[in-house]
Amino acid sequence: MSTHIGAQPGDIAPLVLLPGDPLRARWIAETFPEDVRCYTEVRGMYGFTGTWRGHRVSVQGSGMGQPSMAIYVNELFDAYDVQSIVRVGSCGAMSERLAVRDIVIASGACTDSSMNRIRFEGLDYAPVADFGLLRAAHDAATAAGLDEAVHVGLIYSSDSFYPARPELAARMVDYGVLAVEMEASQLYTLAAKYDRRALAICTVSDHIVTGEETTAQEREQTFGAMVEIALTAGTAQD
Repeated sequence: MSTHIGAQPGDIAPLVLLPGDPLRARWIAETFPEDVRCYTEVRGMYGFTGTWRGHRVSVQGSGMGQPSMAIYVNELFDAYDVQSIVRVGSCGAMSERLAVRDIVIASGACTDSSMNRIRFEGLDYAPVADFGLLRAAHDAATAAGLDEAVHVGLIYSSDSFYPARPELAARMVDYGVLAVEMEASQLYTLAAKYDRRALAICTVSDHIVTGEETTAQEREQTFGAMVEIALTAGTAQD
């Protein structure tokens, strides 16, 4: 049993969908899988396991930011032998190529976090997605007819939701960064450490350039296309 999840051995499936918001985790569990059972409510960070199209899957909230998410990812990989984690989150569009409700499949994650600088003693590590999951997610989006709304590329994992120097992040757009979120860099790093699979799929909840945004309820309960892609991609690796 782990410190922060507290589930019993066997409670958690080899594939875990990882939203930051525990209420989104509950909505996903109530909407997509069948025969769902809640395996944890520790600290209000809900976790559920059920069956989706014959595959056993789990959904686990992780909180906001890389330090919080890293706690859950470490425990999922180390204590529960999880093989694949797909983050299903929200992001802010930084590029004019994106529109609100578009979906970003993150091939790699830039960051301003010090976590990897500490881990690698100042060296720059490039955290990237598992190619099999990425390819399966893109194939699932194409099969669903979502080609124009789905973008594959770099994402920016920031430690600051309200950055003191937003112009520095804006410079990344010139180098191909599509959107900003707060978790993917550590997810990809920890997957590499444990030799497991990871992918971040994020729906654009707000647009930094245009100012358009979704409501808190919409972010919690209406990003179903992203979840379908994640489930299809994750179960394709079984």
